[in-house]
Amino acid sequence: MSVAAPRVSVVIPAYNEGEAIVPGLERIFESVTLECEVVVVVDSVDDSTIPPVKRLAKAEPRLKILINTYGRGPAQAIRFGIDNSKAITTVVTMADGCDDPRQIDDLVRLVERGVVVAAASRYMAGGQQVGGPRFKSFLSRTAGQSLHLWTSVGTRDATNSFKAYNTQFVRDVGIDSRSGFEIGLELTAKARRLRLPVAEIPTIWLDRALGESNFQLRKWIPKYLRWYRFAYGRKLTLEELHAKSQHVEK
Repeated sequence: MSVAAPRVSVVIPAYNEGEAIVPGLERIFESVTLECEVVVVVDSVDDSTIPPVKRLAKAEPRLKILINTYGRGPAQAIRFGIDNSKAITTVVTMADGCDDPRQIDDLVRLVERGVVVAAASRYMAGGQQVGGPRFKSFLSRTAGQSLHLWTSVGTRDATNSFKAYNTQFVRDVGIDSRSGFEIGLELTAKARRLRLPVAEIPTIWLDRALGESNFQLRKWIPKYLRWYRFAYGRKLTLEELHAKSQHVEK
């Protein structure tokens, strides 16, 4: 007897989170009412995230942990998680517990209605960012609102990693990022160049209470800028998009 695929795959890249990952996972299972699988992806077998996840998984069959074989870093972990997703909709959220999992159900339903990217937006009416580095917030808000204004991309928060995707769309366009958390911007930019629908709902982001962030602003700003620029331009075919996007990360 075959087991039905979950309605959503929740992919969480993690790096040495240890016990700090537990509250966020518990909130996900409290909040998500749709049939789901929650996939935590780490880079190595000695990552401190593994023991607490395995402990939770004994009581929570929807939870599993995967060892990323694509290479180190959050971008590779997200790629690996999406490639191993079972659902037709994939949600990417962070291990730090900053994202509000109560939005997951609504994000999934937006994708099921036809958008290829559904963004949880801190910068639309009803959204908010509480805490976090002020300069990073300024850059993110400026990028998101300017893209929305000048390209009508469908979201004011293109840089947020907390998004739902049509899984087949991601597999069709591919992920070219290889290092940071810029995948959210990359896939939003690709949807824009293909003129595929993107939508958003408000979310409240709260700075993490436990552990330390692995976000490296200075290192990753150039990568964000490349995908920001990529969002501008004429409509592309899928073949043209592949040809152009392969050069963005070089």
